[in-house]
Amino acid sequence: MGEPLLFLTDAPDGAARAVIEEGLAGFNEEQTGLADRRPLAVLVRDPASGTIAGGLLGRTTLGLFFLDLVFLPQALRGSGLGSRMLRIAEEEARRRGCHSAALVTISFQAPEFYARHGWRELGRVPCAPPGTFRIFMAKDLDRS
Repeated sequence: MGEPLLFLTDAPDGAARAVIEEGLAGFNEEQTGLADRRPLAVLVRDPASGTIAGGLLGRTTLGLFFLDLVFLPQALRGSGLGSRMLRIAEEEARRRGCHSAALVTISFQAPEFYARHGWRELGRVPCAPPGTFRIFMAKDLDRS
């Protein structure tokens, strides 16, 4: 093998993603003896159309639940649906053996929502636009 070539892309294909994801998963399994990486989703289906209207995407691995993305359309916010989605995801994470959870949100999104559900802020990093922050949060799933 010659000198490795580096290139930058904003559109890695599925094969490239698989090499990185599977490579890291294999390394983690070698180090820990655990192979427990799984996606976790709670989806909201529109009853009239049958289409997905929103939901929650995350993953569990090595005893940690990563909450990656949450979206509900404006018409569904404030109805308790987000709280139910979060509760379902946290319960599933516990069933999978997770003891902790982590997420990153933005100051204009819903950090107060997560705080009301027992998540605590770990830190902030400034981002655009000025005055906005990425907020890192965690939750102890054993205590909730």
